[in-house]
Amino acid sequence: MTPEGKVKAQVRKILDAYKSPLVYYFMPTTGGYGRSGIPDFVGCVCGHFFAIECKAGKGKTTALQDRELDGIGNAFGIALVVNQDNVSDVKEMLEAELTSTKTNGETK
Repeated sequence: MTPEGKVKAQVRKILDAYKSPLVYYFMPTTGGYGRSGIPDFVGCVCGHFFAIECKAGKGKTTALQDRELDGIGNAFGIALVVNQDNVSDVKEMLEAELTSTKTNGETK
């Protein structure tokens, strides 16, 4: 498994632990037919859109990835770039969204 693959596996494990009616995600594959730069994980937590781009080490996002992540952030979505050092940000984001929903009394 590649170093980036290990980060993706860690993210998937966190997302799977939270998978419920309030957390949905998938991993888009472009296969040459989709739009370039789409993040590795796309999902929704408590009605809020999120996207996660995984990198290994000090890997940098590409210009196309930056374009997509900026577009998501500009639309008030949650856009994260994680590596093995900050993969815990995924859990923190999920916890914050789930706590915010409970605190505000929102239910669906």
